[in-house]
Amino acid sequence: MPSYDFALILSRPLYEEELDDLFDRTHGYVTVSIITEPQHAERPGNASCTWQGRTLAAAIMELVEHMEASAPGLRVQRVEADPLLTIRDIAERVGRSVDSVRLSITGARGPGGFPASEMSAAGHRLWRWSKVAAWYDHDDPQLREARPTTQAINGWLALRDVVPDVAPAPEDVTSALSAVISQVA
Repeated sequence: MPSYDFALILSRPLYEEELDDLFDRTHGYVTVSIITEPQHAERPGNASCTWQGRTLAAAIMELVEHMEASAPGLRVQRVEADPLLTIRDIAERVGRSVDSVRLSITGARGPGGFPASEMSAAGHRLWRWSKVAAWYDHDDPQLREARPTTQAINGWLALRDVVPDVAPAPEDVTSALSAVISQVA
């Protein structure tokens, strides 16, 4: 089964006491934002992971179920399947050395115009994988699957929050996406 990288945007961060149940459900394969003070519960939370599934949709829906079952009142609000990567992550994905990627970023190697970093965290810059893959002309079938899948699942997540009685069951969404993803990706 393939592994997929994606992040979930949550209605709130998790409390420390909710981590044991999440760990038991996900075997530690999920990294989440946590809080220790109730006044921080107003902020959105996030969960990032590499998760196996028959398809990206199946992997996402399985993790949505685990996340929401592990913490009372927690809701997944959105999914993002175009990960932010470090220089080391980029090097691994494109089969180059870290130094080669670093030289590409500075313009000392390659055609120039390397994508700008999306953000900096703890002194490390992060790049959006889809932009880097395009720059390297790296064909990633998971990226082709990611756009229509995340659009559909994000639509489903919004629909279930607005009119839950109308939203299809998660397995129906996964099944529908499996039937058409090759045509739209």
